[in-house]
Amino acid sequence: MKRLSERRREVSLYLIFGAGTTLVNLAVYYFCAQVLQFGTVLSNSLAWALSVLFAYATNKAWVFKSSYKNLLKAAYELISFICCRLATGILDLLLMLVGVDLLHWDGMLMKIFVNVVVIVTNYAASKFLIFKAKDN
Repeated sequence: MKRLSERRREVSLYLIFGAGTTLVNLAVYYFCAQVLQFGTVLSNSLAWALSVLFAYATNKAWVFKSSYKNLLKAAYELISFICCRLATGILDLLLMLVGVDLLHWDGMLMKIFVNVVVIVTNYAASKFLIFKAKDN
């Protein structure tokens, strides 16, 4: 069982990098939707892809300190991460389509709300499914 200080460190780093991931997601969405005038789906998809790359790198290296020597385990971890993020990416996209395109709610406010839902879901998946086992 992890010591309390280790759990606090992990949660704190996840929140810090989660905020960074959210900022990447919001900035890319804003730039694509407002500046480039891309549609909701394209803007949101690009924002999701770049934020997933940022999240994987930071979660692997600093939050969960995962480093596999076994190439198959490392590949499984990456594939699991991408699959879980794809699932929450689809959730993100569906909620944005409903909120922005169907209900005509403000895109940025909806994006902030959706990011909260996605961050909580992603932490649970990362903690309990993806980065749970290590062979350092």
